[in-house]
Amino acid sequence: MFQQEMILPTVTSRDELIGAMKRRLSQDDRVGSADREVFLRRLSKYVGQLVTGLRAVYGQRPDFWDLAAASVLTAWDSFAERPEGLKELDVERESEPSWFMSRQAVGGVCYVDRYAGSIAGLRERIPYFKELGLNYLHLMPLYECPEGNSDGGYAVSSYRRVDPALGTMDDLAEFAEELRAEGIALVLDFVFNHTSNEHEWAKAAAAGDPFYEQFYWIYPDRTVPAQFEETAREIFPDDHPGVFTRVDATPAGRAASGLEEDPRWVWTTFHRFQWDLNYSNPAVFRAMATEMLFLANQGAQVLRLDAVAFIWKQLGTTCESQPQVHDLLRAFNAMVKLAAPAVEFKSEAIVHPDEVIRYIDTDQCTLSYNPLQMALGWEASATRKVALLQQAINERHTTPEGTAWVNYVRSHDDIGWTFSDDDAARVGVDGYDHRRFLNAFYTGRFQGSFAHGVAFQDNPRTGDCRICGTTASLMGLETEPGPAADRILLAYSLAMSTGGVPLIYLGDEVGQLNDPAWAENPDNSHDARWVHRPEYSRADYERRHDLFSVQGRIFGGIQRMISVRQQTEEFDGTRLIPFDTHNPHVLGYQRPGEHSVVLCLANFSDWSQYVTGETLSGFLPSGVELHGNGTVDLRGGILLDAHSFWWIRVIPVQQNAVRSRESAEKTV
Repeated sequence: MFQQEMILPTVTSRDELIGAMKRRLSQDDRVGSADREVFLRRLSKYVGQLVTGLRAVYGQRPDFWDLAAASVLTAWDSFAERPEGLKELDVERESEPSWFMSRQAVGGVCYVDRYAGSIAGLRERIPYFKELGLNYLHLMPLYECPEGNSDGGYAVSSYRRVDPALGTMDDLAEFAEELRAEGIALVLDFVFNHTSNEHEWAKAAAAGDPFYEQFYWIYPDRTVPAQFEETAREIFPDDHPGVFTRVDATPAGRAASGLEEDPRWVWTTFHRFQWDLNYSNPAVFRAMATEMLFLANQGAQVLRLDAVAFIWKQLGTTCESQPQVHDLLRAFNAMVKLAAPAVEFKSEAIVHPDEVIRYIDTDQCTLSYNPLQMALGWEASATRKVALLQQAINERHTTPEGTAWVNYVRSHDDIGWTFSDDDAARVGVDGYDHRRFLNAFYTGRFQGSFAHGVAFQDNPRTGDCRICGTTASLMGLETEPGPAADRILLAYSLAMSTGGVPLIYLGDEVGQLNDPAWAENPDNSHDARWVHRPEYSRADYERRHDLFSVQGRIFGGIQRMISVRQQTEEFDGTRLIPFDTHNPHVLGYQRPGEHSVVLCLANFSDWSQYVTGETLSGFLPSGVELHGNGTVDLRGGILLDAHSFWWIRVIPVQQNAVRSRESAEKTV
């Protein structure tokens, strides 16, 4: 179990901290002098970020510098234990930090058990990952967790043990090494807002250990919890009202406390078996940093920071996206830069669009899910109009230098309509009514809908819910295989071409449908999200090369997209230039290169749509369609088939004029 200890003499400044560390490291024979110099160089560079982040949260404590010193030692211990191969990767990534912005970056995500049975099964699928073109593989939580319902693995009982049904932590580290040898980065979840109530810290807290009681938000009665619940949002009302749960609300809690009716209450933002960690206690920061760096040393190159917006609680607020969240992120980020700089953070902040961007920074998260583009891609598919999506791409695509979006069509989670009501109003849409329409459309309650979705957290009285379903089922593959396949490819064309890391939920690339038996498992029957987490379909994958099958059509289309993306230099980086198609059904944007741009057009209509020659007159008359359609004469305009997309390499007239002038000047 985690314990506090003081190893360094008391320091009172950054310089004293660095000096004390130099003396301490000189006595540590776990690494050689070269490694010591590497760590001290990083410490000089990043100690300011670490101290600033910690000071913003814990600076009023009299033991602040003890905490700072202990945190540096935590990073040092992890660095000293880091395998040599990962240290070599650290050096490589320090010289080339933005590998994820390359056009070569393409990701896949899966549950280990659902997709391959075990880690050993995944190893057998490495050739397939290479066939598809992946260099980034996100494994959904695979840690030890409670039996039965564990919120899909997001109730972690140990960060240091893999679910025994899947393998061991040694198996995971070996798999990470194999992936790395094949050029594939392993992505793991860092679930750091909460642990399961079966974690050893939670068991000790439930049993009354005063040290570990301070790891969680535990109160002796309902007085303070009631005050927090006046402003904190209720996330899963079907599981429990408010945000607090009785400590004895689960068998594990009763067993640990020894009480049938424990009067204490514990903060549980999500499920009653997920106990929120109390980061106002600096020991929690140190403990979780230790677990984070342990995962880094198993070979993770990206850590997905789960539920990041919730990690700081403040009475009288929503307890979401508080300033201290960002300070803690900077401190965690500095710890990684000290001990394992090859590791990137990926933010999972499904919050207001104005808030999402605040998590994206080289000192916080260099990667972030792009929930707005995801949700508005589905919105455009339902409405057949692109106003909201075009607005988002025009105004909310840019991220800070050195960072990138992770663009996805769907994830393991439900789909919520995260667009801003103010943004909607600017294009003449009432946000409240539009969300009701989208909910009705994707659950098949709207006449003429093609979708076969399932409601999650449904409120029939208000029409409020979130949407579940595989991409194929939400696009209507059960009843309209031809148009649905086109819609699927159209959706993935956005993820592949807008800039950042495109992420495929594995199974989508062969059109896997909803799991018809999802509710038969009593552990999952309460959670509709299991409908879009089907087990690996051998039959679908075996048909992926049959071009006359719908599986072959989808797989071939996505594989071709990946190939074209990886060969197209304009798709490097994240820069995007808006393009107005003057057609309400056709999305447009440009990806600029050194001498040309790729014009991307996407038709969300059920009918062919025309982009006029006048609209395209800013380019030279001739372009090249990158998917094999050859030379395109732009003067007569472009006719896009229903649900089709074009990637056209063109030269802007203005850019051509500049090139001509430069060429003339060189000749002179």
